[in-house]
Amino acid sequence: MELFRDRRYRHLFSAQVIALVGTGLTTVGLALLASELAGERAGEVLGTALAIKMIAYVGIAPVVGAYATRLPRRALLVTLDLLRAAVVVSLPFVTAVWQIYLLIFLLNACSAGFTPVFQATIPDIFEDERRYTQALSLSRLAYDLENLLSPLLAALLLVVMSFSLLFVLNAAAFLLSALLVVSVSLPSPYPQPAGGGVWARLIQGMSRYLHTPRLRGLLALNMAVAAAGAMQIVNTVVYVRHALGMGETHVAIAFAAAGGGSMVVALTLPKILERLDQRPVMLAGGLLMSASLLAGLMAPGFALLLLLWFVLGAGASMVMTPTGRLLKQSCQAEERPTLFAAQFSLSHACWLVAYPLAGWLGSALGMMNAFAALATLALAATLLAARLWPAEKTQARAWKNES
Repeated sequence: MELFRDRRYRHLFSAQVIALVGTGLTTVGLALLASELAGERAGEVLGTALAIKMIAYVGIAPVVGAYATRLPRRALLVTLDLLRAAVVVSLPFVTAVWQIYLLIFLLNACSAGFTPVFQATIPDIFEDERRYTQALSLSRLAYDLENLLSPLLAALLLVVMSFSLLFVLNAAAFLLSALLVVSVSLPSPYPQPAGGGVWARLIQGMSRYLHTPRLRGLLALNMAVAAAGAMQIVNTVVYVRHALGMGETHVAIAFAAAGGGSMVVALTLPKILERLDQRPVMLAGGLLMSASLLAGLMAPGFALLLLLWFVLGAGASMVMTPTGRLLKQSCQAEERPTLFAAQFSLSHACWLVAYPLAGWLGSALGMMNAFAALATLALAATLLAARLWPAEKTQARAWKNES
C-alpha cells in the first residue's frame, strides 16, 4: 500500500498494532482476573475498573494535549510505552480488587498521554485528505485487531498457559512498540501562536470542540458508542460464564465477534466515504448499535450473541473510523493537538458514564434490564446527534468559518 512507503508511518503503524494486540490480551486477562476475584460480581468490578480508566483519560489527556507542542514527540511516546510496560507486568501479582483499581489508573494515565499525541502526529505526516482517510481506516483496523485477533490469540494461549501470563505478553508488546517509535524521526508539532499559556490552549481546544455543530453531534455519537461498547465489554464475561454457563475460551470468542464487525467496516468504509457524506454513515452506525442492544432482549444464546456483537462492532466502526477526518476538517493544523485531546477526553467522559452504568445495571437489575437501558441510551444519543449536527453541503470548512 502507498502509505507504507513512508518509513515513519510504517513504523508508527506497526508500533500501534503491536501495542493494541498486547492491550487486547490484557482486556481478556482483566475480565478473567475480575471473575476470579469477584465471581458473579465480576461485571461490577470490571465496570468500576474501566470507569477508573476513563477518569485517567478524561483528566490527563487534555493536559498532555496542551503541553504536546512543547515536548519532543518521540521521547514522550517512548517514555509512556516504557511506563505502560512496567505497570502491566505488575498485574499478575494482584491479589485484591483495590490493586486492580490502582494499576488500571496508572496504566491508563500513561495511555491518556500516548494516544492523543500519536493521533495528532498522523495528519502531520499525511497532509492530503485521501491518504489521511486511508490512514484513519488503517488506524481503525489496528483497533479492530485488538478486538478481533487479541481475543482469538488469548483463547489459544489460555489452552496452554494461565491468564496471568497475558499481562506479561502485553508488557513485551509495549517494549517492542517503544523500539519501533524510537527508530524513526517524527514531525515536530506546529508552533503555537504567541500569547496564551498551556491552560489557555487547553480551554481553547475544549471550547472550539463544543462550539462546532458537527463536533457536538460527534460527542452525542460518542455516547452511543460508549453505551453499546460498555455493555459488550463489561457484561460479556458475566453473560457467557454465568448466564450461558460457558468457559474462558467462549468469553474470548465473544469479545472477538465485535472486532470482526468493526474490521469489516474499517476495510470498506474509505470507498463508501468517497460516494457518501460521513454524517448519514455515522448516524446509521448509531442506529445499528441501538438495534443490536435491543435485540439482546431476546435473551440470546451464544450463536445469536456473536451475531449481535458483530453488528454492534460494525456500527461502532461506522462512527469511529471517520472521526479523525471530522476533527481534521474542523480545525487548523496548529490546533490539532488540543482538538484531538479534547475529543479523546470528551469521548472517554462518555465511557466514564457508561462503564459503571453497565456494570451496576447488570449486577443489580439483571442482563435484560441492562440491555434495555443501554439500548435506550444509545438510541437517544443517536437521535440527539442528528439534531445537533445539521446536514452540510461540504465537510471541509474549518471551525472558524462555523463559529
